[in-house]
Amino acid sequence: MITRTRSKSILSRKEFLGWAWAITVVGLVGQSGAALLKFFRPRVDPGEFGTKINAGQVNEFKPGTVSHVPRGRFFISRLEDGSILALWHRCTHLGCTVPWREDEGVFHCPCHSSRFDTSGEVLDGPAPRPLDTFPVEIANGVIIVDTSQPTQRTHFEPSQATPTI
Repeated sequence: MITRTRSKSILSRKEFLGWAWAITVVGLVGQSGAALLKFFRPRVDPGEFGTKINAGQVNEFKPGTVSHVPRGRFFISRLEDGSILALWHRCTHLGCTVPWREDEGVFHCPCHSSRFDTSGEVLDGPAPRPLDTFPVEIANGVIIVDTSQPTQRTHFEPSQATPTI
């Protein structure tokens, strides 16, 4: 009778395919898990919404004007006294994007007709409160707006605006 002795170092075809299958499944699950984590992690690129944004030079914004900064999703409202507010372009009623209407001289929400003045105060409802603001910092004549920290307010106070001097 001939007996075959099996060497411990050589895998059978069945064992090899089992290991190959297991490694493939582990790799697939690992890649899927990494993709899922990347999907749920917020992507914040420097200079985009959710970070500090360079809105431009102070002298680019004349007193009494409102300018949209699309990549930051806010408006720079330069008040008559020269101070600056960064107003989030999101309505406080239901979150619609509120455009500045130059012809009317107000922010006018297209969804439910809320209207806001240049300081973000509610002129006509149904918005329950003024537009949210973002902190403004002026460094070397450059307006820096921190869009990671919106501030809810109940009314406008001059201390909310950043002086340019």
